[in-house]
Amino acid sequence: MSTLLIRHADVLVTMDETRREIPDGALFARDGVIEQVGATSELPEIADLVLDMTGRVVIPGLVNTHHHLYQNLTRVVPAAQDALLFGWLKTLYPIWGRMGPEHIRVSTLVGLMELLETGCTTSSDHLYMFPNGARLDDSIEAAVEIGVRFHPTRGSMSIGESKGGLPPDALVEDEDAILADCRRVIETFHDPAPFSMVRVGVAPCSPFSVSRELMRDSAELARSYGVGLHTHLAENVEDVAYSLATFGARPGAYAEELGWCGPDVWHAHCVQLDAQEIGLFARTGTSVAHCPCSNMRLGSGIAPVREMMAAGVKVGLGVDGSASNDSGHMLNEARQALLLQRVAKGGDALTARQALELATLGGASALGRDDIGALAPGKAADLAAFDMRDVAFSGAQWDPVAALVFCGPGRADLVVVNGRVAVERGRCVTVDRELTLERHALLARQLMDGAN
Repeated sequence: MSTLLIRHADVLVTMDETRREIPDGALFARDGVIEQVGATSELPEIADLVLDMTGRVVIPGLVNTHHHLYQNLTRVVPAAQDALLFGWLKTLYPIWGRMGPEHIRVSTLVGLMELLETGCTTSSDHLYMFPNGARLDDSIEAAVEIGVRFHPTRGSMSIGESKGGLPPDALVEDEDAILADCRRVIETFHDPAPFSMVRVGVAPCSPFSVSRELMRDSAELARSYGVGLHTHLAENVEDVAYSLATFGARPGAYAEELGWCGPDVWHAHCVQLDAQEIGLFARTGTSVAHCPCSNMRLGSGIAPVREMMAAGVKVGLGVDGSASNDSGHMLNEARQALLLQRVAKGGDALTARQALELATLGGASALGRDDIGALAPGKAADLAAFDMRDVAFSGAQWDPVAALVFCGPGRADLVVVNGRVAVERGRCVTVDRELTLERHALLARQLMDGAN
């Protein structure tokens, strides 16, 4: 058995039931599970690994509820920089169509490295295209290698341009083949046990890229295995207009009709939900992955997060794809969530601690997990420490916890996942960082050259 002791944190933010923030805080874990949390003077003095957190704020590891990791190969593509969602997709689909297994594996390593170095310990990923032999396996193998707690979702697209859908026909799949591969990856990789490192979900890309039948069949398949359901919903006004014109219903009603509401479902974006749809999600326990930076980048609007929270909808944060955000920084996502709600609803619409809660407990709840998101006995030893002596936080000693959201955004000094150090002195230590970045740069350059 291995033990870990975190001690002398300036503040240890627990996110436990009483939301304790412990000065001179400490944490003791055994085999990746927290046993004790309290003041340093109250905890043991000896462990296999003892880490002094003087000068640092320690928080639960951040939880990212929506991403497309492969997209970090196509950040700031010039032709897509100023496009709205549908135009942005049409520009990038042909480039993504040239990817293969190595692109998926290396982009996953880089995307998860970026998240780790900014304090994220659990990430979802929505992979919905599989060109040139790529498989979900490629991203899962990378996540296992780097050591992040991973929620990969087997996405899909089945309605191409020739049938009125958005994606090119070359990127869509046969629906029977999609369902068969969903079964395969669930049976091969999904681990429902507490503290599991891999949990697979089923995730048709969106209502405008799959059939009504595939949406319904995917929900039935996921529930037969007890896994989560994920898709994009009500992302912008074009999305809503498509739903009304094609299905004769708003996105929320369409989702409900096909079995896409419930505590096992989390929808990405939901920028354009109306009051009736918010009420539906609250009644059914349906969750939302709020992606404020992507929503701003694509001009999609401001999601009604304050209204969702007031109604009791479970809300987590997501960085979304690195081509619709161009960054994978969870604290920045929390900061933008706070600022956007204040723009929309006033200066006190969301507090710093509420934003931090969305990034931790909120994300854990959206992903259906009760073993992460807080630093408390019985929870996973997933944590991030931020050095408050960094220039980004200078002068913020009045409230160092709020400073994590208001200032910066800062990068994590230390990150621990499942009791294992993954980031030390701000750099990922579980993989060869420089070699990975070099390979990623080459793959991105090849995609760029092919696009010319």
